[in-house]
Amino acid sequence: MSGGTADDENGASGKLLPLPPLREVIARHGLSANRAFGQNFLFDLNLTGRIARAAAPIDVGTVIEIGPGPGGLTRALLDHGAREVIAIERDRRFMPVLAEISAAYPGRLQVIEGDALKVDAAKLGSAPRRVVANLPYNVATPLLLGWLESGTAFASLTLMFQKEVAERLLAQPKTKDYGRLSIATQWRAHVKRLFDLPPRAFTPPPKVTSTVVQLIPRAEPLFPADAAMLERVTAAAFGQRRKMLRQSLRQVSPQAEEVLVATGIAPTARGEELSIEQFCALARAFKVKGPIAPRAGL
Repeated sequence: MSGGTADDENGASGKLLPLPPLREVIARHGLSANRAFGQNFLFDLNLTGRIARAAAPIDVGTVIEIGPGPGGLTRALLDHGAREVIAIERDRRFMPVLAEISAAYPGRLQVIEGDALKVDAAKLGSAPRRVVANLPYNVATPLLLGWLESGTAFASLTLMFQKEVAERLLAQPKTKDYGRLSIATQWRAHVKRLFDLPPRAFTPPPKVTSTVVQLIPRAEPLFPADAAMLERVTAAAFGQRRKMLRQSLRQVSPQAEEVLVATGIAPTARGEELSIEQFCALARAFKVKGPIAPRAGL
């Protein structure tokens, strides 16, 4: 990210962190971004501080960070009062750098070396748990869906996605971005767009704009439905977006047209036209009818 000069890293207020600038640390350790891990570094403390403030309150409970890398956001979270940060990092090259940050904030940073997809974040630290992360783009969606399945184990999720993914999270019916991810996310959480970050904010600059989104898990899903069946119905409905539902939903049950009529949905409608409430009604109806087609991945 091109915004990370030494002056930037002192923060807008001029307050110095108890550590040298990130660029200096990275140069000293000979570190660089690993494309295989989807790494793009954010050095500008004005931006990392903005993310940390958006996640507030972070002075109670535990903040969980995924893929801290050299620790730009980690520093901001600690500097903005996070009582406890648990950072999960699979790239062991960053362990010495993160150890330096831990030493500068005694007792407040725990680093777990491992794959975040294999860590049950809902059991880390103490409640309220807040996930705050510049997510690696290649694992952002499966991580999010896994966390949402944990319900209110998390007080909030303040996450950075590539803009195209964020637009899918927020999309409404009858728009081009509305689909399976929109429904799966909004069914389980309130979703809010916070702000965009341009490619030049990162080092190396990605080819896409990034968007910070905040999700507040719902105490109960938006409408009653079996999660596995809802996933299967939306997978079939959006597998071929231009197909009418009476055709696409035959993947779920040969009685698809009968179920559509019974739930008051036109068999000639397409998936993008239906609300989340209508998809949940279909999921409940298909749960009774069966059989179920094989599960597809998002």
